[in-house]
Amino acid sequence: MKQFIKNLFLSKAEKRHRLVGNPKYWKVKQEFQINFLKQQNLQPDSKLLDIGCGTLRGGIPLIKFLDNGNYYGLEVRKEVLDEGIAEAKEQGVMNKNPNLIHFSDFKDLKLSTSFDVMFAFSVLIHMTDEIVDSCIQYVAENLAADGKFYANVNLDSNKKGQWQGFPVMHKDLEFYKALSSKYNLKVDIIGRLADFGHHTGDPNQDNQSMLAFSK
Repeated sequence: MKQFIKNLFLSKAEKRHRLVGNPKYWKVKQEFQINFLKQQNLQPDSKLLDIGCGTLRGGIPLIKFLDNGNYYGLEVRKEVLDEGIAEAKEQGVMNKNPNLIHFSDFKDLKLSTSFDVMFAFSVLIHMTDEIVDSCIQYVAENLAADGKFYANVNLDSNKKGQWQGFPVMHKDLEFYKALSSKYNLKVDIIGRLADFGHHTGDPNQDNQSMLAFSK
């Protein structure tokens, strides 16, 4: 009851921020995403696929940075993507023509482009094994020859949890190596999130591993 009453007094922005995690980490995670991708040599003319773009927490600065039409955001929750579109309108970035796409299954996703950079921030950790398989297959089929796919993961085996109806998955590196090999990709651990500036004070988040997939 206390939480219900508290929610009644949340601002529109706070309610939107809660859709993708703890609002107190909103700014940290927003800045991390664009700073990390710039560290990995993201350029304005890069074509970027943001898998699980949510309410565009990371998407807004990326849309601003990228050339017109070069941002593609995918989201399975339509109500969350609608909030992201509202955020984009409020932030005045719709004139950059971001491609904001609601989808249900990677197998049904047909985009007539290849991507220099693909990014899944705190997304693979919420996918079942079957969906991760479909995601990696899609990456392999749509990643540019010299492109990279970055995704943070929990590298522990046999742990499970829940978050907003999604599983919280912990898998060992061999799981991701096997999937990569299946689709003719290679994968490397390039560091912990904290190594790239992700500092929330929560070791369960800051110590997640960042993977880089390539052809």
